[in-house]
Amino acid sequence: MASHAKVDRTTDPGPRIPDYTVPVADFVFFYGTLMAGFDRRRRAGMDDKLRFLGRGWIRASLFDLGLYPAAVPSPDGCVWGELYEMSESPTVLAALDEIEGYRPGDPDHSLYVRSQVTVTLPDGLQRSAWVYFYNAPLGQAERIDSGDYLQHVRVR
Repeated sequence: MASHAKVDRTTDPGPRIPDYTVPVADFVFFYGTLMAGFDRRRRAGMDDKLRFLGRGWIRASLFDLGLYPAAVPSPDGCVWGELYEMSESPTVLAALDEIEGYRPGDPDHSLYVRSQVTVTLPDGLQRSAWVYFYNAPLGQAERIDSGDYLQHVRVR
């Protein structure tokens, strides 16, 4: 016969209701020309709204399109980049959408699409972050086997 434990609500208040007054942090992951060392973020006026958290990686494959890279989702690939915490997320994401050619209302005709992915930091910590995946034919683009655009541009 199964025993059923009684729950004492004087010591166990039950499920917690989320506190929606605490702001939720938003994160973004850059793997190409929006990383430090390139000038695009500063020119877009968003540097003061981003706080660098560290290098990390996502499950994707990386390709060289010439002027910039393209990442596409891939369960067996690894793309290295930088994780940032955003303040004023709507403002930052609107600027990034413009830079990346992403139209939220028309993703089928967007150059890149914005998606949530898991970013893994070297210490194993994981964060959910926005990333822009390439959304057009890759043509003859060279795959960057290291998955690291910074390393790739140093040697090309």
